[in-house]
Amino acid sequence: MNKRVEKQMESKTKHKRADVADKLVGDEMVFTDLHENVIRERMIPYRMPVINDDLTLRNSQIFYEEMKMRRSCRQFSTRDVPLKLIQNLLKTAGTSPSVGNLQPWTFCVVSSDSIKTMIRKILEADERDNYVSRKKGASWVVDVSQLQDTWRRPYITDAPFVLVVCHEIFRDVNNKTERVFHYNQISTSIAVGILLAAIQNVGLSTVVTSPLNAGPDISRILRRPENETILLLLPLGYAAEDVMVPDLKRKPVEHITKLY
Repeated sequence: MNKRVEKQMESKTKHKRADVADKLVGDEMVFTDLHENVIRERMIPYRMPVINDDLTLRNSQIFYEEMKMRRSCRQFSTRDVPLKLIQNLLKTAGTSPSVGNLQPWTFCVVSSDSIKTMIRKILEADERDNYVSRKKGASWVVDVSQLQDTWRRPYITDAPFVLVVCHEIFRDVNNKTERVFHYNQISTSIAVGILLAAIQNVGLSTVVTSPLNAGPDISRILRRPENETILLLLPLGYAAEDVMVPDLKRKPVEHITKLY
């Protein structure tokens, strides 16, 4: 092979490498970096229990019937909830997948009456502003008011526990601050979904509560680090015996499924 041909091939190789490098610029590069932890993990055999088709179908139906009973509960019993039960629920949530196995979530378990009272006051002040002061012309407020016509949040102090779900919005990697808000929000939301199923499984109840604009103030009360933000709050306990919930109708599976 003459030198001219060698130079041409070398030039093509350089351009090809440059094209590949360009494709890794931006979010894709961040995504690749987040997977470094997974790549370095030791690999182990993966074994799932073998279940016959009939039992699999039966189990799926039982699980659906159980989850079908789930409702957002705003009235709680005074019945004690063992802390060990809460720990098992959070361990279950912690099995959730996360980008790069970063596991960016933190579940703050609040049982202190004084802290719950402070959180409630902050939430109510913020939600009063959103649901009352800005009610005129805000269509989303009207939608919410169909299910809930008050800005008061007594369930924050009535529930035995309040879980404040946080996630990282940035982290320091190699002395460089990297923003990972988008991926971590998705990962933590998936963990919350698993947590909601676990809560239903043990007979407890909750209501997903948005912090709205009160997140920073709640973070300060809980002394959370600056690289965290609050995703949502979950008051947690047994439902009160006389609790009433909306008779919601879920969309049929045909309306939420597309087969290809």
